[in-house]
Amino acid sequence: MTSMTFGKFLSDARKNENLSQKELAARIKKEDGLTISPQYLNDIERDRRNPPSEYILKQFAKVLNLKLDVVYYWADRMPADVKSSNDVGDDRVVAAYKAFRKALEGK
Repeated sequence: MTSMTFGKFLSDARKNENLSQKELAARIKKEDGLTISPQYLNDIERDRRNPPSEYILKQFAKVLNLKLDVVYYWADRMPADVKSSNDVGDDRVVAAYKAFRKALEGK
């Protein structure tokens, strides 16, 4: 059994929406306004590249009808609004991760 990676997650989501790599790539724009290439998308799906920027992750979530937090999870990224929280002490960070683990375990 293959373990889930960001690339596999993205590939499965794309297929679930019945989109080809070419079709999805044409809907995702880089910061410069140009679309990503199908080859770039293929490289991401085959885990030959790291997950892309937050700018592109947000578009994947929208186009593929995914919850952005789930996309962040599989991309191994922390959302900017969480990361930029001010005045967060160690105890709060530990409590947040403990709650996250508990939620994933279904307790």
